[in-house]
Amino acid sequence: MSQRFRIDGAAHLVPEDRTGIPALAGRSGTYALMPTAPDLLVFSRTPPEGGSIPTPRVVLAGDAGGFPLSDLIAFLSQSRWSGVVRVHTPGGERSLMIREGEVRGATSEEPADRLGEVLVRLGYVDRAQVEAVLREQSPSKIGRALVEKGLLQAHDLFKCVTHQVSEIFHAIVLCREGAFFLIDQPVDDKTGHSIQLSTQSLLMDSIRKIDELAHFRKRIPHGRMYVARKRPSDGKLEEDEDRVLAMLDGRRTVLELGHAARLSEFDITKVVFRLLEGGFAALSDKPVGTPAAAAPEKAATQRARPAVRTVAPVDARPVARVFNFIFREIRDEVARQGMDREFIAAANAALTGQALSSSPVLEGLAFAADGSLPEGRLMEAFDRHRDQLGSEPLASFRQALSDVMFFLLFQAGELLESRADEDLARRVKELLATLEAP
Repeated sequence: MSQRFRIDGAAHLVPEDRTGIPALAGRSGTYALMPTAPDLLVFSRTPPEGGSIPTPRVVLAGDAGGFPLSDLIAFLSQSRWSGVVRVHTPGGERSLMIREGEVRGATSEEPADRLGEVLVRLGYVDRAQVEAVLREQSPSKIGRALVEKGLLQAHDLFKCVTHQVSEIFHAIVLCREGAFFLIDQPVDDKTGHSIQLSTQSLLMDSIRKIDELAHFRKRIPHGRMYVARKRPSDGKLEEDEDRVLAMLDGRRTVLELGHAARLSEFDITKVVFRLLEGGFAALSDKPVGTPAAAAPEKAATQRARPAVRTVAPVDARPVARVFNFIFREIRDEVARQGMDREFIAAANAALTGQALSSSPVLEGLAFAADGSLPEGRLMEAFDRHRDQLGSEPLASFRQALSDVMFFLLFQAGELLESRADEDLARRVKELLATLEAP
C-alpha cells in the first residue's frame, strides 16, 4: 500500500522506483515538517485543503515512545473499531488485526514470534521436526502440517497460536521506541489462523506483566541464569512450582526449564522467582552439581477453601441452547467435507484435557456425534459450580462456552474452503446476536 522514498545526503527526497512519482501527484503546496520520532516524517499542508482517499489508509500515526499504545488499543476496543495496528521498531514490524474491537490475529517480522519458534519454545515439538516440515511446507502451513503428521494435537496447535498472538500483542504494548500506524482496512480472517481474543483481557495481562516482570528482574536479571534446588517441597507449593522444583538440577537455565515445563518466559520466570523467595532454589551464572534432595512430598492437608458466596438464581439454559445450536452448525459444515468424526474426536480430546477452558462447568463433558454438549449435564454442572463462577456466573458460563466455540471455529477454519468458512462465521455471528436481544 506504500511507496518508498530515500532522503540522500543532500537532503533530497528521491523515489526509490517510478511508483513513488505518482504518489505525490495532487499534493502540491507548502508543508510544515512536524517534529516527532526519528523514524517518522510528518508533513502538514498549510493551509489545509481537506479531502479524503480510499482505504486502506493510515488514519493515525505517532511516536511509540511518546504515547502509551495500551491507551490507544483500549480506545479501539471500547469504540469497537476494525482495522490494523502496525508498529515499526528496530526489532522489526509487528501488526495486530482488530475486528469490532477484538483481536483477531497478529503478524510479526521478529523470528522469535514465528509459530514454529513458539511451538519449539513451549516444548510441543522439537526443532528438527519443525525444520523437516518447513522443507516441505510454507511457514504459514506449519501448524496444520504438524497436526496431519501426528506430531501435534489440534488443541495444542490452538493453544500455541493463541499464545503466539498474545505474545505479539504484549510486545507491541511494551515497545518503547519506533512508530505506530492505525490503518483503516478490512480485516481478512483468512490471512492466518482465525481466532478471537478479548482485547481488554490482553491489556490487563500486559499491564500486569509490565509490573511483575520489573519486580522479577531484580532477582533474575535474564533467562540464561542456571537454577539449582536447595531443598525439597514442603507440600504447600502450587502445582507448577512443584513440577519445576522437581526439574531443578543446576544444569538448566531459566529458559531451558520453561522449554521443559512448557511455560512461557514470563511464566517460568515467575515460578523460579517464587522458588527463590521461598528458599527452595538458588541461581548461578554457571552450571552447578545437583544437590542431594529428597523427593517432593505430597501436601499433608488441603488449603482452606474460600467461603461460599450466595449467588442469585439465574437461568443459563437459553445460553446453553444457543451455543449448542452453534456447535451443531460448525459440526454440520465440517460434515459436508466428510471429516466430522475426526473433528469431534479432536474436540473431545481437547475438552478432556481442559485445553479449551478451565471452567468447572465443562469437566467430564463430551461432544455428541451431532456436535452438541449434553444440555442436562451442562445445567447440572452450572448449578453445582455457580458459586465458583464469580459475581456474574452467567457471564462466566457464557465465556467458557465461547472459548469452546472459538476452538471449534479455529478447527473448522483449517478444514474448510474460504467461502464456506466465511459463511459459517456469518451464521455464527447472527446466532450470537440472539443472546444480546432483549
